[in-house]
Amino acid sequence: MWHGDILFLLQNLVFRDFRVRYRNMSLGVLWSLLNPLVMMGALTFVFTKLYPSPVKHFPVFVLCGLVPYNFFTLAWINGTTSIVDNSGLLKRIPLPKEIVPMAAVLSIAVHLIIQILLLLASAIIFGRGPNLQCLWLPLVWGLEIVFVCGLALLTSAINVYIRDTRYIVEAINTILFWLVPIFYSFDRIPARFAGVYQLNPVAALVLCLRNILLTATAPPNSTLERLTTVSFAMFVVGLIVFRKSKQAFYDHI
Repeated sequence: MWHGDILFLLQNLVFRDFRVRYRNMSLGVLWSLLNPLVMMGALTFVFTKLYPSPVKHFPVFVLCGLVPYNFFTLAWINGTTSIVDNSGLLKRIPLPKEIVPMAAVLSIAVHLIIQILLLLASAIIFGRGPNLQCLWLPLVWGLEIVFVCGLALLTSAINVYIRDTRYIVEAINTILFWLVPIFYSFDRIPARFAGVYQLNPVAALVLCLRNILLTATAPPNSTLERLTTVSFAMFVVGLIVFRKSKQAFYDHI
């Protein structure tokens, strides 16, 4: 299959997933805005009224955590179930199976664009408007997408053989809500754990976003190096495992 054909197929899979997700919803893509807004409102109330936080511009601060977390969890579970969910398509059409999990992740990236616009709008409302450091945003988000694509390749292959995989992913995502600094700052993390946190691409992205939008500073070089290394390493591992596993997919789907 030619590269042009693969790109055309990938594009169609991405937008098919996007349309199917909102086909029977009366509010459509507005759900991409409502979910982070409701969570932002709830967390802002708790940590400004009940347990006051010293963090300034808390709504923007918490959105810098919620948007990456929402994207990661939704894209990962969507990618994990993608091969099983598209078993009928894979049996009918001879296509590179690798593009199915990646299309599932990229379809969630369409929602991500909407949530990034919400994040930028919130920053402007709270007086933390765009600055030159925003030029880092495509890079840090691109690295996050590479990481999730690799992770989705890995777990989608495992899910074909072990159907409990999706529930393990959901459990990890629940735990991750507390381990990613969504409603607390990196200053609260003990120094001995700081390096480990930055190896988590979701936590590293949160740190980068807060640097860019709240303090108008460039992401730390150490964080960018770890994010780049972990993202591409995850993609390579995921691709290798997927390609070694895909030969027997038809026997299990």
